[in-house]
Amino acid sequence: MDGDMRKAYARLAGDYDRNRGAFDMTEVLESFYRRLDTRHGTLLDLGCGAGEPFARWFVDRGWEVSGVDGCPEMLDLARNYVPEMQLVCEDMRKLKYGDGIFDAVTCVYSLFHIPADDQFALLANIFNWLRPGGKLLFTYATREYTGEETFSGWKEFMGERLFYSHRTPEELKRRLQEIGFVVNELTFRAIGGETFLWVTATKADAS
Repeated sequence: MDGDMRKAYARLAGDYDRNRGAFDMTEVLESFYRRLDTRHGTLLDLGCGAGEPFARWFVDRGWEVSGVDGCPEMLDLARNYVPEMQLVCEDMRKLKYGDGIFDAVTCVYSLFHIPADDQFALLANIFNWLRPGGKLLFTYATREYTGEETFSGWKEFMGERLFYSHRTPEELKRRLQEIGFVVNELTFRAIGGETFLWVTATKADAS
């Protein structure tokens, strides 16, 4: 997360309590949870923000959760909302984990805030961090949000200018498959008045 983005999210953190109820993700959480082949595993939540709802949902179900965010102010909220989770303040592009250590990875409303080339490099890292059979859930911006087939630039969100970048859904699916993922679902969902592509993918079992 670069300096401008970090400052923007620091300011957004102050409004978090007043706005977090606008994004009901119960259906998304339940759908993703049903796909998992373990009920007590390890989750990496990239761009975890304040830890709700994803980290909170999994902690409440007995999972070990690691949350990563580049905004210290958001992590201060996470320490309050989800004190059980392990927190790392870092740019998710700089993370280094061992291979096959997570059962699931989520990257909700965060992947599209880094340049497209960095997105695909990170997705390749996530593939390595997942154990065989592990699942990935993330949101992706498309023309439904930016108005463009491909996009790299700044847009306003809740009064702040934020960086967004995306390629087409077709290229995204192809790149995921080239990395080695099995793409389970690409679904447009409107949540809180915003439409994004929600993607679920699996690291296929090598056997």
